[in-house]
Amino acid sequence: MPIEIGAPPYSRFRIGFDDRDRGKVFDYWEEIFTTQKWSDGRFTKLFEQRWQEWNGLPSLAMSTWAGGAMAALEYFNVRGKTVLCPTNTFIGTAFSVLHAGGHLVFGDCRRDDLCLSFEEVERAASQYPLAAVWLVHIGGHIAFDVDLIADFCRKKGIALLEDCAHAHGASWNGRKPGSWGDAGVYSFYATKSLALGEGGMLVSKHPGLLDFAQRYRAWGKPEGTVIGLNHRMTEWVAALGAVQAERMEEIVRWKNEVAKKELDPKYPNRVRLPSGMTSGYYKYIVFDPVEETTSRVYADPCHRILKRPESYPIAEWISANHWCVPLYYHPVDA
Repeated sequence: MPIEIGAPPYSRFRIGFDDRDRGKVFDYWEEIFTTQKWSDGRFTKLFEQRWQEWNGLPSLAMSTWAGGAMAALEYFNVRGKTVLCPTNTFIGTAFSVLHAGGHLVFGDCRRDDLCLSFEEVERAASQYPLAAVWLVHIGGHIAFDVDLIADFCRKKGIALLEDCAHAHGASWNGRKPGSWGDAGVYSFYATKSLALGEGGMLVSKHPGLLDFAQRYRAWGKPEGTVIGLNHRMTEWVAALGAVQAERMEEIVRWKNEVAKKELDPKYPNRVRLPSGMTSGYYKYIVFDPVEETTSRVYADPCHRILKRPESYPIAEWISANHWCVPLYYHPVDA
């Protein structure tokens, strides 16, 4: 849907950065120039610390979402094993399984939240010896079946990986994304609610995974016992992240206030959240039939992109029956 001139500020795309923070970012960057520590420095640690303070889990900065995803898949040793992935997700989630050498199978989603359904996890587990499940939190809210899926995976010994690329700022009764599974992976791509241009964050309750991932992101250094790659975040990006992480609660509060006051009264067919859940509103999703638009979360399910023969009717229905009302963080300076 086109945005008209004179539209409200929240409906005009802009990077999710508060201009009031420019001075602090430049101060941090000046320190980087002065110390000549452009990588593996204090700002990477500071960003990890501030993310942990918000997320509640030990956190490890990566250059991209892919770095965290590949580290987790390698650690849980999915090569040659079956991994379930929702078909209604960004193709990168599926590609991560293929790059890790896993056998990729797809599952359908719930109609009301766009996320992988518990019934599909049960079905896939009855057909395949699942090694891992990717649970993707679509649009900024938490998957409605997360408790059921997490409990099932825990009992069956299946690694649960949470794709939190959209989930900045989300919570459910105070619990944050990544805390239900064995790992959570965030993206800080330029369109995200917390945007760094590029970047990722791996969170986990498993010290072994974090130790492995720290080596994996730096060519296996220092011992070389991990066959890693280079997925380190630069100090420049980490400094930007450290500043923006302090705005997380403010960004979420601002988006939720706009959604409640300006959008909810206009769009009764929107995604409706369960009690106690807060969305970070990366996307404000409305269920309406659409023909040609660029404002869908995903236009095509992954099984169509990969030309798989199977059918997933709910994901296929969603792809033709939803669009996203623009909602971009745009605070008014004092």
